[in-house]
Amino acid sequence: MPSDKATSHIETSSSLTGYTIQDSEKQVYFERPPQRIAVLSWDLAEQLLELDVVPVAMPEIRAYHDWVVRPQVPESVQELGLRSEPNLERLAAVKPDLIILANRQKDVQHRFSRIAPVLYFETYSKQHNNAEAAITIFRTLAKLVQKEDLAEQKLTQMQADIEAMKSQLVQAYQGQLPDVSTVRFASLTSVFIYGDNSIAHYALKQLGISPALPSLPSLEARTQWGITQTRLLNLREIEQGSVLYFTPFEHEKKLKTSPIWQAMPFVRAGRSNRIKPTWTYGGAMSIKYMAQALTESLLAIAPAPSLSKSISQERALHQSQNTNPKTDLKAALKTDLQANLQTELQIDRQTGLQADLKINSVSVNQ
Repeated sequence: MPSDKATSHIETSSSLTGYTIQDSEKQVYFERPPQRIAVLSWDLAEQLLELDVVPVAMPEIRAYHDWVVRPQVPESVQELGLRSEPNLERLAAVKPDLIILANRQKDVQHRFSRIAPVLYFETYSKQHNNAEAAITIFRTLAKLVQKEDLAEQKLTQMQADIEAMKSQLVQAYQGQLPDVSTVRFASLTSVFIYGDNSIAHYALKQLGISPALPSLPSLEARTQWGITQTRLLNLREIEQGSVLYFTPFEHEKKLKTSPIWQAMPFVRAGRSNRIKPTWTYGGAMSIKYMAQALTESLLAIAPAPSLSKSISQERALHQSQNTNPKTDLKAALKTDLQANLQTELQIDRQTGLQADLKINSVSVNQ
Protein backbone atom coordinates (compact mmCIF):
# COMPACT_ATOMS: atom_id res chain seq x y z
CA MET A 1 0.00 0.00 0.00
CA PRO A 2 1.22 3.54 -0.69
CA SER A 3 2.15 5.73 2.27
CA ASP A 4 1.37 9.45 2.51
CA LYS A 5 3.60 12.30 3.72
CA ALA A 6 2.32 15.87 3.77
CA THR A 7 3.93 18.38 1.41
CA SER A 8 2.94 21.33 -0.78
CA HIS A 9 5.25 20.92 -3.75
CA ILE A 10 5.15 18.73 -6.85
CA GLU A 11 8.36 16.78 -7.27
CA THR A 12 9.69 13.23 -7.34
CA SER A 13 12.34 11.12 -5.66
CA SER A 14 13.37 7.51 -6.03
CA SER A 15 15.21 4.75 -4.23
CA LEU A 16 16.45 1.26 -4.97
CA THR A 17 13.27 -0.35 -3.68
CA GLY A 18 10.70 2.04 -5.13
CA TYR A 19 10.00 5.70 -5.62
CA THR A 20 7.97 8.54 -4.21
CA ILE A 21 5.63 10.76 -6.16
CA GLN A 22 4.70 14.07 -4.64
CA ASP A 23 1.48 15.63 -5.83
CA SER A 24 0.07 19.04 -4.84
CA GLU A 25 -0.57 17.96 -1.25
CA LYS A 26 1.30 14.82 -0.25
CA GLN A 27 3.88 12.18 -1.03
CA VAL A 28 2.85 8.71 -2.14
CA TYR A 29 5.29 5.81 -2.22
CA PHE A 30 5.11 3.28 -5.09
CA GLU A 31 6.88 -0.06 -5.24
CA ARG A 32 6.22 -0.28 -8.98
CA PRO A 33 4.45 1.75 -11.69
CA PRO A 34 0.64 1.52 -11.53
CA GLN A 35 -0.87 -0.49 -14.35
CA ARG A 36 -4.55 0.51 -14.22
CA ILE A 37 -4.84 4.28 -13.93
CA ALA A 38 -8.17 6.08 -13.94
CA VAL A 39 -7.93 9.81 -14.62
CA LEU A 40 -10.74 12.29 -13.98
CA SER A 41 -9.64 15.39 -15.91
CA TRP A 42 -8.97 15.95 -19.60
CA ASP A 43 -5.63 17.69 -19.15
CA LEU A 44 -4.23 14.86 -17.04
CA ALA A 45 -5.64 12.26 -19.43
CA GLU A 46 -3.85 14.10 -22.22
CA GLN A 47 -0.59 14.03 -20.25
CA LEU A 48 -0.78 10.26 -19.79
CA LEU A 49 -1.68 9.59 -23.42
CA GLU A 50 1.30 11.68 -24.52
CA LEU A 51 3.44 9.35 -22.42
CA ASP A 52 2.00 6.35 -24.29
CA VAL A 53 0.01 5.31 -21.24
CA VAL A 54 -3.65 4.48 -21.86
CA PRO A 55 -5.87 5.07 -18.82
CA VAL A 56 -8.47 2.44 -18.04
CA ALA A 57 -11.18 5.07 -17.66
CA MET A 58 -11.86 8.81 -17.97
CA PRO A 59 -14.92 11.10 -18.18
CA GLU A 60 -16.72 12.68 -21.17
CA ILE A 61 -14.75 10.96 -23.91
CA ARG A 62 -17.01 12.07 -26.77
CA ALA A 63 -16.75 15.73 -25.74
CA TYR A 64 -12.99 15.29 -25.37
CA HIS A 65 -12.79 14.43 -29.07
CA ASP A 66 -14.66 17.64 -29.95
CA TRP A 67 -12.77 20.04 -27.70
CA VAL A 68 -9.36 18.56 -26.95
CA VAL A 69 -8.95 16.57 -30.18
CA ARG A 70 -5.30 15.57 -29.66
CA PRO A 71 -4.14 13.01 -28.66
CA GLN A 72 -6.93 10.59 -29.54
CA VAL A 73 -8.45 8.41 -26.83
CA PRO A 74 -8.31 4.67 -27.66
CA GLU A 75 -11.61 2.77 -27.76
CA SER A 76 -10.50 0.60 -24.85
CA VAL A 77 -10.87 3.51 -22.40
CA GLN A 78 -14.05 3.24 -20.35
CA GLU A 79 -16.47 6.17 -19.97
CA LEU A 80 -16.99 7.57 -16.46
CA GLY A 81 -19.71 10.13 -17.13
CA LEU A 82 -19.37 13.81 -16.23
CA ARG A 83 -16.09 15.35 -15.16
CA SER A 84 -17.96 17.30 -12.49
CA GLU A 85 -19.53 14.13 -11.09
CA PRO A 86 -17.87 10.89 -12.27
CA ASN A 87 -19.86 7.70 -11.85
CA LEU A 88 -18.37 5.97 -8.79
CA GLU A 89 -19.89 2.60 -9.62
CA ARG A 90 -18.32 2.60 -13.09
CA LEU A 91 -15.05 3.74 -11.58
CA ALA A 92 -15.01 0.93 -9.05
CA ALA A 93 -15.95 -1.58 -11.77
CA VAL A 94 -12.77 -0.93 -13.79
CA LYS A 95 -10.70 -1.79 -10.67
CA PRO A 96 -8.05 0.94 -10.94
CA ASP A 97 -4.87 0.66 -8.91
CA LEU A 98 -4.54 4.49 -8.98
CA ILE A 99 -6.94 7.41 -9.49
CA ILE A 100 -5.58 10.78 -10.60
CA LEU A 101 -7.62 13.85 -9.72
CA ALA A 102 -7.44 17.57 -10.58
CA ASN A 103 -8.94 20.84 -9.31
CA ARG A 104 -12.57 19.83 -9.67
CA GLN A 105 -12.26 16.85 -7.29
CA LYS A 106 -10.13 18.50 -4.60
CA ASP A 107 -12.79 18.56 -1.91
CA VAL A 108 -14.11 15.04 -2.54
CA GLN A 109 -10.84 13.08 -2.63
CA HIS A 110 -12.02 10.88 0.22
CA ARG A 111 -14.77 9.41 -1.97
CA PHE A 112 -12.26 8.21 -4.54
CA SER A 113 -9.69 7.03 -2.00
CA ARG A 114 -12.22 4.37 -0.91
CA ILE A 115 -11.80 2.79 -4.34
CA ALA A 116 -8.03 3.14 -4.91
CA PRO A 117 -5.02 5.26 -3.93
CA VAL A 118 -5.30 8.86 -5.12
CA LEU A 119 -2.96 11.48 -6.55
CA TYR A 120 -4.21 15.07 -6.71
CA PHE A 121 -2.73 17.79 -8.95
CA GLU A 122 -3.81 21.41 -8.83
CA THR A 123 -3.33 21.91 -12.53
CA TYR A 124 -4.79 25.40 -13.02
CA SER A 125 -4.36 28.09 -10.39
CA LYS A 126 -3.78 31.83 -10.22
CA GLN A 127 -1.02 31.07 -7.74
CA HIS A 128 1.29 29.67 -10.41
CA ASN A 129 2.06 29.89 -14.12
CA ASN A 130 -0.30 27.31 -15.62
CA ALA A 131 1.90 26.43 -18.60
CA GLU A 132 4.98 25.93 -16.45
CA ALA A 133 2.93 23.90 -13.98
CA ALA A 134 1.70 21.69 -16.83
CA ILE A 135 5.30 20.95 -17.80
CA THR A 136 6.19 20.14 -14.19
CA ILE A 137 3.23 17.78 -13.84
CA PHE A 138 4.15 16.15 -17.16
CA ARG A 139 7.57 15.31 -15.73
CA THR A 140 6.01 14.07 -12.49
CA LEU A 141 3.63 11.76 -14.31
CA ALA A 142 6.53 10.54 -16.44
CA LYS A 143 8.30 9.56 -13.23
CA LEU A 144 5.14 7.84 -12.04
CA VAL A 145 4.91 5.63 -15.14
CA GLN A 146 8.69 5.36 -15.59
CA LYS A 147 8.72 7.24 -18.93
CA GLU A 148 11.11 10.06 -18.02
CA ASP A 149 13.28 9.72 -21.12
CA LEU A 150 10.23 9.93 -23.38
CA ALA A 151 8.99 13.02 -21.55
CA GLU A 152 12.29 14.84 -21.99
CA GLN A 153 12.44 13.87 -25.66
CA LYS A 154 8.97 15.29 -26.24
CA LEU A 155 9.71 18.51 -24.36
CA THR A 156 12.92 19.03 -26.30
CA GLN A 157 11.16 18.37 -29.59
CA MET A 158 8.37 20.75 -28.62
CA GLN A 159 10.85 23.60 -28.15
CA ALA A 160 12.49 22.84 -31.48
CA ASP A 161 9.11 22.74 -33.23
CA ILE A 162 8.05 26.06 -31.74
CA GLU A 163 11.32 27.69 -32.85
CA ALA A 164 10.66 26.42 -36.38
CA MET A 165 7.13 27.86 -36.28
CA LYS A 166 8.50 31.19 -35.08
CA SER A 167 10.93 31.32 -38.00
CA GLN A 168 8.12 30.50 -40.40
CA LEU A 169 6.02 33.37 -39.04
CA VAL A 170 8.91 35.82 -39.13
CA GLN A 171 9.45 35.00 -42.78
CA ALA A 172 5.76 35.25 -43.63
CA TYR A 173 5.41 38.61 -41.91
CA GLN A 174 8.60 40.05 -43.38
CA GLY A 175 10.40 40.18 -40.04
CA GLN A 176 7.68 42.15 -38.24
CA LEU A 177 5.40 39.88 -36.25
CA PRO A 178 1.95 41.28 -35.49
CA ASP A 179 0.58 41.82 -32.02
CA VAL A 180 -2.10 39.18 -31.43
CA SER A 181 -4.92 38.61 -28.97
CA THR A 182 -6.95 35.40 -28.80
CA VAL A 183 -10.57 35.13 -27.71
CA ARG A 184 -13.38 32.64 -27.35
CA PHE A 185 -16.91 33.86 -27.96
CA ALA A 186 -19.32 33.51 -25.04
CA SER A 187 -22.06 35.07 -27.15
CA LEU A 188 -22.31 37.38 -30.15
CA THR A 189 -21.59 40.38 -27.93
CA SER A 190 -19.29 38.90 -25.27
CA VAL A 191 -15.88 37.21 -25.39
CA PHE A 192 -13.35 35.57 -23.13
CA ILE A 193 -9.91 37.08 -23.72
CA TYR A 194 -6.95 34.76 -23.13
CA GLY A 195 -4.38 36.71 -21.15
CA ASP A 196 -1.59 36.09 -18.73
CA ASN A 197 -1.65 32.56 -17.26
CA SER A 198 -3.36 31.03 -20.29
CA ILE A 199 -1.83 28.41 -22.55
CA ALA A 200 -2.61 30.65 -25.54
CA HIS A 201 -0.71 33.60 -24.05
CA TYR A 202 2.25 31.36 -23.20
CA ALA A 203 2.35 29.87 -26.71
CA LEU A 204 2.21 33.32 -28.33
CA LYS A 205 5.05 34.47 -26.10
CA GLN A 206 7.12 31.46 -27.15
CA LEU A 207 6.46 32.45 -30.76
CA GLY A 208 7.77 35.95 -30.05
CA ILE A 209 4.35 37.60 -30.25
CA SER A 210 2.97 40.26 -27.88
CA PRO A 211 -0.72 40.73 -26.99
CA ALA A 212 -2.72 43.17 -29.11
CA LEU A 213 -4.93 44.27 -26.22
CA PRO A 214 -2.83 44.70 -23.07
CA SER A 215 -4.50 47.88 -21.80
CA LEU A 216 -7.76 46.70 -20.23
CA PRO A 217 -7.45 46.84 -16.40
CA SER A 218 -9.27 43.51 -16.12
CA LEU A 219 -6.51 41.83 -18.14
CA GLU A 220 -3.75 42.83 -15.76
CA ALA A 221 -4.82 40.49 -12.95
CA ARG A 222 -3.78 36.84 -13.19
CA THR A 223 -6.74 34.46 -13.09
CA GLN A 224 -7.04 30.74 -12.46
CA TRP A 225 -7.82 29.87 -16.08
CA GLY A 226 -6.02 32.80 -17.70
CA ILE A 227 -9.24 34.25 -19.14
CA THR A 228 -11.18 37.47 -18.62
CA GLN A 229 -14.67 38.12 -19.92
CA THR A 230 -15.41 41.43 -21.63
CA ARG A 231 -17.81 43.00 -24.08
CA LEU A 232 -17.00 42.48 -27.73
CA LEU A 233 -17.08 46.27 -28.13
CA ASN A 234 -13.88 46.54 -26.06
CA LEU A 235 -11.96 44.89 -28.88
CA ARG A 236 -12.39 48.10 -30.89
CA GLU A 237 -9.23 49.32 -29.15
CA ILE A 238 -7.22 46.91 -31.33
CA GLU A 239 -6.51 49.05 -34.39
CA GLN A 240 -3.19 47.63 -35.61
CA GLY A 241 -3.06 44.14 -34.11
CA SER A 242 -4.72 40.85 -35.03
CA VAL A 243 -7.47 38.88 -33.30
CA LEU A 244 -7.89 35.11 -33.53
CA TYR A 245 -10.91 33.32 -32.12
CA PHE A 246 -11.21 29.73 -30.97
CA THR A 247 -13.68 27.28 -32.39
CA PRO A 248 -16.07 25.61 -32.07
CA PHE A 249 -18.51 28.53 -31.72
CA GLU A 250 -22.09 27.59 -32.46
CA HIS A 251 -22.96 31.05 -33.84
CA GLU A 252 -19.85 31.46 -35.96
CA LYS A 253 -21.83 31.91 -39.19
CA LYS A 254 -23.66 34.86 -37.66
CA LEU A 255 -20.38 36.77 -37.35
CA LYS A 256 -20.58 37.47 -41.08
CA THR A 257 -23.72 39.53 -40.52
CA SER A 258 -22.87 40.98 -37.11
CA PRO A 259 -22.51 44.79 -37.52
CA ILE A 260 -20.30 44.98 -34.44
CA TRP A 261 -17.87 42.27 -35.53
CA GLN A 262 -17.72 43.41 -39.14
CA ALA A 263 -16.96 46.99 -38.08
CA MET A 264 -13.99 46.02 -35.93
CA PRO A 265 -10.73 47.55 -37.30
CA PHE A 266 -8.94 44.21 -37.42
CA VAL A 267 -11.83 42.54 -39.26
CA ARG A 268 -12.03 45.32 -41.84
CA ALA A 269 -8.27 45.08 -42.37
CA GLY A 270 -8.30 41.27 -42.79
CA ARG A 271 -6.36 40.67 -39.58
CA SER A 272 -8.79 38.24 -37.95
CA ASN A 273 -9.19 34.50 -38.33
CA ARG A 274 -10.59 31.41 -36.69
CA ILE A 275 -8.46 28.88 -34.79
CA LYS A 276 -9.22 25.22 -35.38
CA PRO A 277 -10.48 23.31 -32.31
CA THR A 278 -7.60 23.33 -29.86
CA TRP A 279 -7.87 22.74 -26.13
CA THR A 280 -7.01 25.86 -24.16
CA TYR A 281 -6.73 24.17 -20.76
CA GLY A 282 -4.51 21.21 -21.51
CA GLY A 283 -1.21 19.67 -20.47
CA ALA A 284 2.37 20.24 -21.55
CA MET A 285 1.96 19.12 -25.15
CA SER A 286 -1.06 21.41 -25.51
CA ILE A 287 1.50 24.21 -25.69
CA LYS A 288 2.80 22.72 -28.94
CA TYR A 289 -0.66 22.06 -30.33
CA MET A 290 -1.64 25.61 -29.43
CA ALA A 291 1.44 27.04 -31.13
CA GLN A 292 0.69 24.96 -34.24
CA ALA A 293 -2.93 26.14 -34.39
CA LEU A 294 -1.95 29.78 -33.85
CA THR A 295 0.76 29.55 -36.51
CA GLU A 296 -1.63 28.04 -39.06
CA SER A 297 -4.21 30.72 -38.38
CA LEU A 298 -1.69 33.56 -38.66
CA LEU A 299 -0.09 32.19 -41.82
CA ALA A 300 -3.52 32.11 -43.45
CA ILE A 301 -3.89 35.89 -43.02
CA ALA A 302 -0.26 36.90 -43.54
CA PRO A 303 0.06 39.71 -46.10
CA ALA A 304 1.44 38.86 -49.52
CA PRO A 305 5.07 40.02 -49.89
CA SER A 306 4.12 42.65 -52.46
CA LEU A 307 1.39 44.03 -50.21
CA SER A 308 3.08 43.88 -46.80
CA LYS A 309 3.72 47.15 -45.01
CA SER A 310 5.29 48.07 -41.73
CA ILE A 311 3.04 49.30 -38.95
CA SER A 312 4.27 52.85 -39.45
CA GLN A 313 3.47 52.70 -43.16
CA GLU A 314 -0.01 51.37 -42.44
CA ARG A 315 -0.69 54.15 -39.95
CA ALA A 316 0.52 56.74 -42.45
CA LEU A 317 -1.82 55.27 -45.05
CA HIS A 318 -4.79 55.54 -42.68
CA GLN A 319 -3.93 59.16 -41.95
CA SER A 320 -3.54 60.09 -45.60
CA GLN A 321 -6.93 58.60 -46.39
CA ASN A 322 -8.50 60.25 -43.33
CA THR A 323 -9.92 56.93 -42.18
CA ASN A 324 -10.87 56.36 -38.59
CA PRO A 325 -11.70 52.79 -37.49
CA LYS A 326 -13.58 54.04 -34.44
CA THR A 327 -15.70 56.33 -36.61
CA ASP A 328 -16.43 53.40 -38.92
CA LEU A 329 -17.48 51.31 -35.94
CA LYS A 330 -19.71 54.08 -34.63
CA ALA A 331 -21.34 54.40 -38.03
CA ALA A 332 -21.90 50.65 -38.24
CA LEU A 333 -23.54 50.60 -34.86
CA LYS A 334 -25.74 53.56 -35.73
CA THR A 335 -26.77 51.99 -39.04
CA ASP A 336 -28.16 48.85 -37.48
CA LEU A 337 -28.65 49.86 -33.87
CA GLN A 338 -32.37 49.06 -33.54
CA ALA A 339 -32.44 45.94 -35.69
CA ASN A 340 -29.26 44.28 -34.49
CA LEU A 341 -27.46 45.79 -31.53
CA GLN A 342 -30.43 46.04 -29.22
CA THR A 343 -31.58 42.56 -30.17
CA GLU A 344 -28.13 41.08 -29.52
CA LEU A 345 -27.73 42.90 -26.22
CA GLN A 346 -31.19 41.78 -25.11
CA ILE A 347 -30.39 38.20 -25.96
CA ASP A 348 -27.05 38.53 -24.22
CA ARG A 349 -28.66 39.84 -21.01
CA GLN A 350 -31.07 36.95 -20.97
CA THR A 351 -28.79 34.12 -22.01
CA GLY A 352 -25.28 35.48 -21.57
CA LEU A 353 -24.88 33.89 -18.17
CA GLN A 354 -25.94 30.52 -19.52
CA ALA A 355 -23.55 30.90 -22.44
CA ASP A 356 -20.72 31.83 -20.10
CA LEU A 357 -21.46 28.90 -17.86
CA LYS A 358 -21.58 26.61 -20.87
CA ILE A 359 -18.13 27.71 -21.99
CA ASN A 360 -16.76 27.69 -18.46
CA SER A 361 -18.15 24.23 -17.80
CA VAL A 362 -15.77 22.96 -20.43
CA SER A 363 -12.83 24.59 -18.66
CA VAL A 364 -13.74 24.39 -15.00
CA ASN A 365 -15.03 20.83 -15.08
CA GLN A 366 -11.71 19.35 -16.02
